[in-house]
Amino acid sequence: MESSITFSPLIPWMMIYGLAALSTACILFCLWRGLSGWALRGLAALVLLGALIEPSLQEEAREDLSNIVLVIVDKSESQTVAARPFQIEDAVTELVADIEGLENFEIKQMDVKNDANGEEDGTFLITALNRTINEVASNRIAGAVLVTDGQIHDVDIAGQFNFPVHVLLTGEKNDWDRRLIIKNAPAFAILDEVITLTLRIEEQGNVPTDIRGKARVEIAIDDADPVAFDLETNTDLEMPLRLPHGGINVLQFNLVPIEGELTERNNSAVVSINGVRDRLRVLLVSGEPYAGERTWRNLLKSDSAVDLVHFTILRPPEKQDNVPVRELSLIAFPTRELFLEKVDEFDLIIFDRYSKRGLLPPSYLRSVVQYVRRGGAVLVASGPSFASVNSMYRTPLSEILPAEPTARVYEEGYRPTVSDVGTRHPVTENLESFSPITSEDQDAPWGRWFRHIDAEPLSGTTVMTGVDGRPLLVLDRVDEGRIALLLSDHAWLWSRGFEGGGPQLELLRRLGHWMMKEPDLEEERLTATAVGQKVTITRRSVAVENKPVTIESPDGTVFELDLKEVSPGRWQGNFQGSQNGLYRLSDGLLSSVFALGPSAPKEFENTIASGDILSPIVSKTKGAVLAIHDVYVPNIRLVRTGRVAGGRDWIGLTPRNAYVITDITSRPLLPAWLLLFLTAILIVGAWRLESR
Repeated sequence: MESSITFSPLIPWMMIYGLAALSTACILFCLWRGLSGWALRGLAALVLLGALIEPSLQEEAREDLSNIVLVIVDKSESQTVAARPFQIEDAVTELVADIEGLENFEIKQMDVKNDANGEEDGTFLITALNRTINEVASNRIAGAVLVTDGQIHDVDIAGQFNFPVHVLLTGEKNDWDRRLIIKNAPAFAILDEVITLTLRIEEQGNVPTDIRGKARVEIAIDDADPVAFDLETNTDLEMPLRLPHGGINVLQFNLVPIEGELTERNNSAVVSINGVRDRLRVLLVSGEPYAGERTWRNLLKSDSAVDLVHFTILRPPEKQDNVPVRELSLIAFPTRELFLEKVDEFDLIIFDRYSKRGLLPPSYLRSVVQYVRRGGAVLVASGPSFASVNSMYRTPLSEILPAEPTARVYEEGYRPTVSDVGTRHPVTENLESFSPITSEDQDAPWGRWFRHIDAEPLSGTTVMTGVDGRPLLVLDRVDEGRIALLLSDHAWLWSRGFEGGGPQLELLRRLGHWMMKEPDLEEERLTATAVGQKVTITRRSVAVENKPVTIESPDGTVFELDLKEVSPGRWQGNFQGSQNGLYRLSDGLLSSVFALGPSAPKEFENTIASGDILSPIVSKTKGAVLAIHDVYVPNIRLVRTGRVAGGRDWIGLTPRNAYVITDITSRPLLPAWLLLFLTAILIVGAWRLESR
């Protein structure tokens, strides 16, 4: 029980102050006039004023509340290395037991885990502390103990705490670790140009002297075999690289682990760089003028990313029209330089209705053959001459041409048709959707052509057919290079809109990208795309066989995923990625890699336990930062508010003496009749004294 005097004035306090002032003035007047009853009159006024403020005796029944100690335990991924889980378990058990052994103290504990697969990866210890404070009455908190390695990521939101905050650090005194860091990695890079990545190997903690300052790093692109380098640590190293292909290039950097490191989770880094071509260099060789020649030129010149060199044969050697050579060309065309010396500088060579007429010697064409075998690309758009004795098949190019002409030329109307295998090939799959014709007749998605050179396929893939299902567009790989054979010279009818036209632009765009080995147009490809943690595996193949895909997770776990055919030549399957890092895919023939999230999570950027980040908060609250490996569990002392609350082997808690009122009783100090009686006695006494 607690007692106190309270006042409940019958009139406003300002009126009471006024009456008190008036009474004081009257008493002073009486004193000045020398009236003998002034003292009794003053006492009477005082009793009346006391009655007006109505003093009462109030008694409260109180129930003491316990003091709460907040224990915030860091159980993020960085706390799973070495012996830290056992340190946390033992220290928290002993700490809770010691605090609960104090009279009128209780524990409120919260475990903090990080979302390693989410966007908010990291240790948010202060956020958890603030949330716990909001769940209890602030006047009951006697202190807070944070069990952590000190590597938190939300210290900037710390406010003012009116209780001591202590930190118990996990880890060992001799802990050490190494971390691989990739700086300034671009999202895009131009093919055939050198890009420079900055690589740094950072040493942390007490690294042994015999291995300090040196490290071995393995580098691999996509699923190729890694290449090892010996590098210095704690130094920014410039590493020049050249992307091998267009599209996404996955660069893997792996720091070879050494026994004794805290963790290997920060020994790897994955960088995805999209390789793009600066400009496409094209050599167009036109054998003779015809209606489609201008279409080819306009198509290639319309793209600002294409550098076009056009070699046109305006007059064959056998034609004698007495036109001076200087009127046919301004300068002599550098055929030797282009076909022998600088042929490798071109990304694509197009022979448009070219025929054997002696203008390009066999040595030039043999150079083109070697150019393809080394990785070049050639597109042959044939005309009627392809079926004659002057056919390109009668030149050294026959070594790489995928079809042999039969000397037959169809001169009749027909509609180009995508073959069965063409529906699964990326160059021609779903080509009908690009048709400009809005007809309901699905058998006529585009306009007709009127010439088709018959040929017998020798190799490669026939993706489009013409008259009677004969080959029209044949694609083939020759060693490192690629070649395409179009057995008609009427593709220009589509661009002119004849009978509605057709998807010439889309077909040639895909054809060019396939010949440039763009990954998106590869007919055999295994890829993965991720949205958050949901991963979609896509396998593209011209084969009809379905195969399960083997997936290897970053931790080495292997499982299989069955794919379902979603369209001709395309199978897909989904799975939920359980962890960040590098995944490897394989279906027995195809293989691929992809990275999910950062390969080294935020939790493993700094793994050495340190109290530096939390020291400002601890200092403001006069708490202590203690290492578990030094004191195990500190002694607990009770300290008053504002005093130092931590030492070398102890932490202090501040009892708050909080309580809750369960009952209140109130009664007047004096009854009203007694106050009136006292007032009357004093006034009568003063009158009697003054009357004498």
